[in-house]
Amino acid sequence: MMSAMKFEMMYQGRMLSSNIIMKAMKSNKMDEADILNFLASLKHCRFDVGYYDSEWDAVYTEIEDVEKFDEDFYVRDNHCYTVIEDPSEHLGVRYIVLRENELVDTFYQLRMKIIGYLLLSFLLMGVVGYFLGRLFLRPVREQIEAFDQFISDTTHELNTPISAILMTIQSLKGVNEKKMKRLEASAKRLNVMYSSLTYRLEGKEEKVEKFCFAKVIKERVGYIRELIDSKQLQVTLDLEPTEVKMSRSTAERLIDNLLSNAVKYSDIGDSITITFKNRVLKVSDTGIGIDPAVQEDIFKRYKRANSERGGFGIGLDIVLSICRQYGIKLDLESEKGVGSTFILSFPPL
Repeated sequence: MMSAMKFEMMYQGRMLSSNIIMKAMKSNKMDEADILNFLASLKHCRFDVGYYDSEWDAVYTEIEDVEKFDEDFYVRDNHCYTVIEDPSEHLGVRYIVLRENELVDTFYQLRMKIIGYLLLSFLLMGVVGYFLGRLFLRPVREQIEAFDQFISDTTHELNTPISAILMTIQSLKGVNEKKMKRLEASAKRLNVMYSSLTYRLEGKEEKVEKFCFAKVIKERVGYIRELIDSKQLQVTLDLEPTEVKMSRSTAERLIDNLLSNAVKYSDIGDSITITFKNRVLKVSDTGIGIDPAVQEDIFKRYKRANSERGGFGIGLDIVLSICRQYGIKLDLESEKGVGSTFILSFPPL
């Protein structure tokens, strides 16, 4: 654009200079008024024009404050200037100066067009990308939905045999006590896993009520006592009778998953300590601990701190989900090889 502007201005300047020369050659004598009238009528281009003598004084001009006469083309204050010199000074004019006034507007319009085209392109690409993404991801989405439906159906089918196993265990007599406890611990472990899966799949609202949280903790520890004894773990409870407001079944899932996690990652003979004081629940174990590099990820669904200990990687995800639902602050203190402590701070009633 600058090159085209320079070419046009130089061409128009030379045309004006040629007209002045032609006028000077045809006219024997012109007074100052005639010269001014001729120069005023001479302009036939879109640029502002100024005519100056050898002392840089204006003979006739439409331009203010011309500073340079020694450059044939330059830019100042967002305007382009062209200077044509006539050493013969026909009609007393040595310099013809042209100034354009549209370059800034042209640049602005061009910039707006570029921005507009870019925004339109991004919008078009976004729309096309959205529909292509939906098209390409449809098979994946269908597979995920089918997989979730399969898990849901399978989970519901597990309910009946698990319940039957638990009822049968209670009615069994004359069976070796050690084998009975092992069987009962495995069945209850299956029942806790079933409860976690159904909680994630169903996601239904449950009745919120006030109840003593310490009592629920004791009940859930008693429920998995056989599993605790199978690993010879020492469980210590230090609980204050404090009421909380939440769904009772959700509270049971919260405790079950924290206890299950503590038992799973503890070795034979380790200890588990559960305290509930001043509305702060702490579940501590002296198990294998959690590497600091993965501590932020263990609350994500299907993430596990240790793949050798089994599990689906949904227990702590459920814990985090319940904490968010009821405004419970969740913290973790863990050191690899030393143990872990999960800290839950309940809001006031």
